[in-house]
Amino acid sequence: MKRSTLSHSLLNIILVFIESALTLLLRLDPELRKAAYPLAKQGTVVCIRMYMPHVQVYATFSYKGVLLDANLPAGRSEPDVIINAYSIQVLNAITTHDTESTEKLQMRGDVIQVQLVKQFIMQMGIGSLIQSVVKKFKGGKNKSKSDETETEEKKNNYKLRITEQQTQINTLTIKNRELETTVKELHSKQKVFMITAIITTVIAIGAIIALLMN
Repeated sequence: MKRSTLSHSLLNIILVFIESALTLLLRLDPELRKAAYPLAKQGTVVCIRMYMPHVQVYATFSYKGVLLDANLPAGRSEPDVIINAYSIQVLNAITTHDTESTEKLQMRGDVIQVQLVKQFIMQMGIGSLIQSVVKKFKGGKNKSKSDETETEEKKNNYKLRITEQQTQINTLTIKNRELETTVKELHSKQKVFMITAIITTVIAIGAIIALLMN
């Protein structure tokens, strides 16, 4: 029981440090703030399940920053996005801008929110912090390199937007096909009903005529 309490307390201390680092990153990096904004607007809750060691953390996006906790926020029955991965995979993803490392993370949840979380993770990295600090204190130095970095980031953002739009298009296409199938089924049922009604009417008329002739 003591071990469990100690482990929980240690986790809370680590989460406080990480939360402070994220707050610093958000203040220094305007691009990271842009990536976090749509998640904060929706109040997205992300559950991060890491293995080796086994740790479960909840990240809540808000206008105050990214709040980390070992428990699900009050008033929520389940998270919006769930990430399952080994600890080293999560570390690689959040310390680099590598798309491949981010894609290796197993994510479940709403397609658009998953894409927004991926975009946030790819924008968040040690390189991002260094670039932001350099820009903050050295101003206009190394403009050419900064411009190249910004151009690359814009390209990545455009690619993510295209992916999001393609996902939305695919979703709408699937829904449209479902509606077409439903309409066809209704037309088919309507035809069957009309045929049945006509046959029933003919039989009824025949029966009436037969009665009258008798």
